[in-house]
Amino acid sequence: MNSPMSLAVVAAWLVVLPDTDAAAAVAARALPHATESHTHVSGRPWLMGRWRPGELTVGECGGVRLAVWGEHAVTREEAARAAATVTDVASLDRFARSWRGSYHLLASVHGQVRAQGTVTGVRTLFHGAAHTAHLAADRADILADLIGAPLDEGRLALQMLSLGVLHPLSARPVWRGVEALPGHDYLVLERDGRARSKRWWRLPRREMPLAEGAPMLRDELRRAVAIRVRGRDPITADLGGLDSTAVVCTAVRDGADVVAYTAATHDSRGDDVYWARRTVEELSPAGRGAGRIEHHVVPAEEFPLTYDGVDALTDVLDAPSLYAVDRNRRMHLLALAAERGSTVHLSGFGGDELLAGASARVHDLLPRHPRTALRHARGYLAKYRWSRREALRQLLDRRPYGVWLGQIATDLTSPLPSLEEPLFQWCAPARMPPWATADAVDAVRTLIRQEAAVAQPLGPGHGEHRELATMQTVSRFARHLNQMTHPSGLLFASPFYDDRVIETGLAVRPTERVTPWQYKPLIVEAMRGVVPEASRTRATKANATMEEEVGLRRHREALLALCEDSRLAKYGLIDADVWRTWCSGPVSAELENVLLHPTVGCEVWLRTRETLPHHLDG
Repeated sequence: MNSPMSLAVVAAWLVVLPDTDAAAAVAARALPHATESHTHVSGRPWLMGRWRPGELTVGECGGVRLAVWGEHAVTREEAARAAATVTDVASLDRFARSWRGSYHLLASVHGQVRAQGTVTGVRTLFHGAAHTAHLAADRADILADLIGAPLDEGRLALQMLSLGVLHPLSARPVWRGVEALPGHDYLVLERDGRARSKRWWRLPRREMPLAEGAPMLRDELRRAVAIRVRGRDPITADLGGLDSTAVVCTAVRDGADVVAYTAATHDSRGDDVYWARRTVEELSPAGRGAGRIEHHVVPAEEFPLTYDGVDALTDVLDAPSLYAVDRNRRMHLLALAAERGSTVHLSGFGGDELLAGASARVHDLLPRHPRTALRHARGYLAKYRWSRREALRQLLDRRPYGVWLGQIATDLTSPLPSLEEPLFQWCAPARMPPWATADAVDAVRTLIRQEAAVAQPLGPGHGEHRELATMQTVSRFARHLNQMTHPSGLLFASPFYDDRVIETGLAVRPTERVTPWQYKPLIVEAMRGVVPEASRTRATKANATMEEEVGLRRHREALLALCEDSRLAKYGLIDADVWRTWCSGPVSAELENVLLHPTVGCEVWLRTRETLPHHLDG
């Protein structure tokens, strides 16, 4: 059976093709669904797809064509000048390391193709082979359509794991033969049909004092925001926590007019509205040359709760999403933004992983600076009331990542760690839900063990790995939100995920950037003079736990509707009766939702795929 034809219904996609006749034959199947295309110097198809006006910039010189696709400030003239200096695919590294924004960098260099996304994966590149043609795309479903890749039930079962931060398995596409390119690599497509990848990005040296890094981060964030807001009106934005506040204030101080939205919650302890109003009051007027801010608070009673409409979602995503349970909740603000006429919506996505960092860095400190490590460990234990015995066990655990991953495979059906579990491990242990079938558990266990034999962490220590792995996981939410908003013409922007911003933040000494005694010290210092003083030093963060608990009670029928005629059950991956019984009882929003959300995302995704056409000419 042919795969569902995402090409016909997806609002935005990009396909990258090698300079071969075999690829030209594949391209002929996609071209009728594309709104724009570009060729190699040879005249064979190179890039095709659908995208917003101004999103793709192409420059050329001689036998080189260079393209930047996404959120960037590269002009056609700049791209042409860059193309004139390119001698081979490796020489593009200097542009990948210097151009700002969030984009795919693409080049056709004398018959070779280089293609890459971003470090965190907010712009991912997928690749796979159709006979003798190896090609790439920005969406896994588009690529699967073109190469005829079948759904892999074992990979789908992986998406049911709790937490979803199991590098590199969590990012693996659910189609056999479709792979995600690691963000630190670029892909080379050769004329003989082969493909290879090469690393171009590495962690920066983590030696910069915070006092030096803070102004650099402020400048990089300003440039990242400017790329999104320049020449656009109106600009909309989230205004809630410290990270989104930093983005909004940066935009306003730089002259943008911003319409900001804050969602109220049912939790009386949630203080986002208080701080947002205080920020707006103290920011207006923001000074000569500054823009204006217009603020709207959406009452909790008007805001969708978790699980709202979960049985009737129609978004065409390229992977199951944990965000399915909160889709209507998150999209409510974005729909208001689109109705206002906005084409760019700014967010603080990515700030938590970069700025709050990972307490697991204590593990890395212990052998080198034991006194500092123990002092930080005591701070975290007091702050979060973690188990001292478990903390000691984790800190003394020196297993390499692959061995730790193998233990995850063994413990797949063990109970979830408690809320008092310290966070000093490589990552929080993933678990399969109790409704997963034995076949699903066996398939996941096999895949994890295969990966454990070769897996390498993303950084030299637990902290670096955990931060980057979490960035890659959460960036998928930003990808999916863009896939949801694109039909309305709205771009969901996440400046904190830009490579240059990430690099600047990670270059700061970990002991100064990540501490149990101060909330996000790097952004607090970086925003001095940008964010109003009271808001700049805010040390609280609201959550939506109550919205989930109320939402589950109010929308339980929608959740239970997914248990009926379950598509996951048809694939033999879950026991629908066990799932239904579990969904009918009390669920802890703080602990057990990590088991429920992935399954809901998978079930919703499978149902949505059924609505797509099932024929691709050619």
